[in-house]
Amino acid sequence: MSVFNYEQAEKTLGIKIKDKVLFETAFTHRSYLNEHPEYENPSNERLEFLGDAVLQHLSSEFLYRTYPNDPEGHLTNYRSAIVNTVSLAKEAGRLKYGELLLLSKGEEATGGRKREYILANTFEAVLGALYLQEGTKFCRGFVEKELFYKVETIIKDELYKDSKSKFQEKAQENLNLTPQYKVMDSWGADHEKSFRVGVFINDELYGEGEGMSKQKAEQNAAVKGLDRLLSV
Repeated sequence: MSVFNYEQAEKTLGIKIKDKVLFETAFTHRSYLNEHPEYENPSNERLEFLGDAVLQHLSSEFLYRTYPNDPEGHLTNYRSAIVNTVSLAKEAGRLKYGELLLLSKGEEATGGRKREYILANTFEAVLGALYLQEGTKFCRGFVEKELFYKVETIIKDELYKDSKSKFQEKAQENLNLTPQYKVMDSWGADHEKSFRVGVFINDELYGEGEGMSKQKAEQNAAVKGLDRLLSV
């Protein structure tokens, strides 16, 4: 007997699930397979691959149609802001995908149901499953409702410019200097390493940030650095 909650999945996605294996697979993290050798389904990684391609296509199409006068470079930045890990994880969390995930006990104990990269990957895997069952038209409506609704705000508030880019622009505008990032500390096992990064302007520390990757820590440091720079 499956432990997957099909009823909740149908309610969340607004569909009648025809292929139960397909959608259970979409919510199966690879850690679950390690802990349940008897489990017959694969992990959601192949569906994630497919969903990523579907999302790239639909987001590109949507932006091309919605912003006919914007240059290619801007459209690329808009798309990156919409489909990045943080954005997808936020929507997957709002849709409560984490509650449906099949995870190992170890992954769950360390916060896997709320981990950004797991939620973002699941968003793509589910989209892949929706594409196989419902087709492109349904997926287009789904992402327009559940993801693309925030495009207007992203553009209006210039959120398509990441924190590092914004901070660099302001530092060069206000101080005529370019920020430098330095790893100040790191900890944890190699596959779950965390970093603390400082951002400096002319050797003066403007902000520190932590993250599960150097890039994420740099982004968080830039947010704090930007706050300080704008408050001067």
